[in-house]
Amino acid sequence: MRRPGTGGERSARPSQPTAVRASRIRTVDAIRESVSTIAARPARSLLTMIGTVLGCAAVIAILGLTATAQGQITSKFNELVATTVTVADAQFKNVTQAGDSAGAQPYSYPSDVGPRLRRLNGVVDAGVYFTTAVEPDPLTGQRRTIAKQPSADHIAPDAGASLTAWGVEGGTLKAAGAHVASGVVFNDFHVLKGQSVAVLGPSAAANLGISSVVTNPAVFIGNDAYSVIGILSDTGSLPELDNAIMIPAPLAISRYAPPDQPAKALIRTKLGAAALIGRQAPYALDAAHPGHFNVSTPPDWSIVTDPVNSSLNGLLLALAAIALVIGTVAIANTTLVAVMERTGEIGLRQALGAKPSHISSQFLIESTIVGGLGGLLGSALGVAAILVGSAAQQWTPVLDPRLLLVAPALGVATGLIAGLYPSWRAGRIPPATALQRL
Repeated sequence: MRRPGTGGERSARPSQPTAVRASRIRTVDAIRESVSTIAARPARSLLTMIGTVLGCAAVIAILGLTATAQGQITSKFNELVATTVTVADAQFKNVTQAGDSAGAQPYSYPSDVGPRLRRLNGVVDAGVYFTTAVEPDPLTGQRRTIAKQPSADHIAPDAGASLTAWGVEGGTLKAAGAHVASGVVFNDFHVLKGQSVAVLGPSAAANLGISSVVTNPAVFIGNDAYSVIGILSDTGSLPELDNAIMIPAPLAISRYAPPDQPAKALIRTKLGAAALIGRQAPYALDAAHPGHFNVSTPPDWSIVTDPVNSSLNGLLLALAAIALVIGTVAIANTTLVAVMERTGEIGLRQALGAKPSHISSQFLIESTIVGGLGGLLGSALGVAAILVGSAAQQWTPVLDPRLLLVAPALGVATGLIAGLYPSWRAGRIPPATALQRL
């Protein structure tokens, strides 16, 4: 007998089992499948991303409009304050406090304040100004009044009796941003030559009944005649000149008593030069005695505005964050509902070899795409809000280009976070349970 497996016949050997290739899905295919799923339900997708759209739009609009408003405020501040330097006569204060028995008020400025200061690099215009102490006429003893006729020609005080007399330079009015309604303001020739000319503030001109310089009107301080060469429509940053008659500063010093208040010099500088000019001005006026002057330079506007802007931005961004949270919940809820509706599809994919990680990544990619699209739409909506708001206020819109990347990034992050739980839930559905829903 032949033993089994011996002799002429060879025993059949069992074949080696074929290795099963692990199931995998390419990222490109997963993204393509997610886009197709989102496009198949456009209405639901749009409604899902509304919260994200509004939240991202709010972030862009808040940051953009805040930057725009801050730029406008800073611009106005720079125009009105950040370029203004005031130099006061400190010597007047020192002598007054010392109790000068003669009552003499010193005047520390040279006769050419404006030309000296304008030689400093960064000065646009400058000039001195002070109230003139109009004392009684030494010949008649009568009080000098401001009128359209000499004091001897009228007895009762007219409307000009309430006016004040000021010594100024032409550069003072230019530095203040005053506007001329008729005529011109002083120039260096008028000031240095001490010509008897005058410029009227708007209220002073109205009180005196003078509306134009075409007829060469004149006003009198007591019996001193002054030709009116200009009438102001506004006095800019010096409202105290509204009801004033202004005469050249050197003439006011030589013809009347010294100032009864500390004289000041007003300097208009180029933007950014105020601090430097504030240090140089006392030496330009009197290099030997710079301590005779007190300088006031513009404050740092950011010290005031930065805390306010930070608080306002924080409040508005908190509201935007609430909108983003609502958007996150909406995406998560919709994705979770989609998981329940597509349970049969999930079972079929598992039967065809899909791993739980494949199922989870599919839903996670879908929620991320929805969030990213919401961020893009929100970015466009936020930019539109900035443009509309700026146009309504006639502002120049200010937008940091980097903000355009913030909204899509927020949208992607929102979608990613919103899809974490639904995608994890989808990957843990048992295949048998999922196939029962087919």
